[in-house]
Amino acid sequence: MNVAPASVAAPRVYLNGTFSPATVVIENGTIAAITPFDPGADLVLDPTAVLLPGLVDSHVHLDEPGRTEWEGFATGTAAAAAAGITTVVDMPLNSVPVTTTPQALAVKRAAAVGKLAADVGYWGGAVPENLGHLSELAAAGVVGFKCFLSPSGIDEFGHLDQDQLLAALTELAEIDATLIVHAEDPAELPQAGPLGRVYADFLDSRPDSSEISAIGTVIEAASRTGARVHIVHLASAEALPLIRQAKTDGVRLSVETCPHYLTLFAEEVPDGAAAFKCCPPIRGGDNADLLWEALLDGTIDAVVSDHSPSTRQLKDLGDGDFGLAWGGIAGLQTGFSAVWTAARERGIVLERLLPLFTTGPAMVADLHGLGVIEVGAPANLAIFEPDTDYVVDAEELQYRNPISPWDGTKLSGLVSRTLLHGRVVYDHTDGVLERNGREILLAPAAASKESPV
Repeated sequence: MNVAPASVAAPRVYLNGTFSPATVVIENGTIAAITPFDPGADLVLDPTAVLLPGLVDSHVHLDEPGRTEWEGFATGTAAAAAAGITTVVDMPLNSVPVTTTPQALAVKRAAAVGKLAADVGYWGGAVPENLGHLSELAAAGVVGFKCFLSPSGIDEFGHLDQDQLLAALTELAEIDATLIVHAEDPAELPQAGPLGRVYADFLDSRPDSSEISAIGTVIEAASRTGARVHIVHLASAEALPLIRQAKTDGVRLSVETCPHYLTLFAEEVPDGAAAFKCCPPIRGGDNADLLWEALLDGTIDAVVSDHSPSTRQLKDLGDGDFGLAWGGIAGLQTGFSAVWTAARERGIVLERLLPLFTTGPAMVADLHGLGVIEVGAPANLAIFEPDTDYVVDAEELQYRNPISPWDGTKLSGLVSRTLLHGRVVYDHTDGVLERNGREILLAPAAASKESPV
C-alpha cells in the first residue's frame, strides 16, 4: 500500500457541495491541485466509493490525562480515524486536571505527544474559579470555552449560575471567543441518586422544560453581551422555536445535535440499558423527526458525537440504575454511519448531510479551512463506501472500553481509508497505520479566519 499517494482520483469527489469526477493532487500534505479524473493516479477509487473531506468532530471527550482508563488520545483518535474524522476538538473535562488554566492545558498537550491519529484542538473550560482570567487561556491556544449551567457530573468542573454566565460572556465578547454551553436548568433536575432501571423514569427526570429554560437564559445573556454562544448536544425539539427566533433576531447563536438524538428513540431503549444514558436524554421518535427537520432547514449547524465514554464499571453502577450509571454515549466511531443510515431511510442524499459533519463543526470551533476539498486545504480525506453495510460489534471498535448503544445494529456506510495530511493513517483491513496527527492551537482573536494548519 502506498501510504503517501501523490494523487487520488475518484468518479465521485465531494467538491463545492456536490459530487464530481476529479483527481486530488497532494504535495507536502496539502491539496495542491484539483484536476479532471485521471485513471492513472496513484490511488484510484472504485466506483462504489466516494472521496470526502476529512470529517470534523468539535465535541469529543478524550479524558487524558487523569482518566485515561475511560479513553485516551491513542484510542480516541484511532476511533476518529476509523470513522473518517481527521480533526477532533477535545473537551476540557473529564481529564484531570480539567483544562481551565494555561498550566492544565500544557499538561494535556504533553500527554498527547506521539499518540494522535487525528489532529486535535482543545476547548478551555469556563468555571466559577477562572472567571476574569479566560483571556489567559485563550492566549494559550484553546479554540473557545465550555461551560455547564447544571452540575457536570465531576467535582473538578463546576457549573455557572446566571450571573456567572453573564460575566463569562462579557469577558469573552471582548476577545470574540465562543462559549459553548451545556444547557439544562438545574432547578428542574433531580438530585443525584438512584432512579431505577426504567428508562421512562429517567427521561421524566430530565424534562424538555429544563433545556428550554436554560437555552432561553443563554440567548438572553448572549443578546445582552453580543458574545458568540453555541448550544451543545441539543436533545429537545421543543427548544427549536426559541432558537429560530434568536437567530432571526441576530443573536450570535449556533447549535449542534448528536447521532444518538437522531437515530435512537426513547420508546426503544431497554430498561437497565445504561449504554443509552446521556444528559440531556435520548427523547422520543417524534422529537427526532423535528430535529431532522431542523437539520434540513439550517436551524441546527452541526452534528457531533459528544463522545463521552467511561469504564464498564461506571456504566454498570447500580446494575442498570439510570440514576447511578455514568451518563455519556460512546459514538465517535459509529456516529456518521448511524446518521447516514437514518438519512437514507428518510430519502436524504449524502450531499445534504456532509456539511453537518465537516464545515459545520469546523465553524463552531473556529477551524476555518477544514472539512473541505480545496486547493490549499490540508489533504485530509476519507474514502467512504456509502452502500456497504456492516453490523456494529462493540468489541471491534477502537475505543478503550467496548461499549456502544449501536452494538449489534446494522449500519450503512463504511470508511475504508482515511488520509491525514496526505498520508494514510487508517485502513479498514489493517487498522491504524500512522500517528501523524498535529495539535491545533489558535491565537487570541482567532477570528482572523486563517486556516489553523
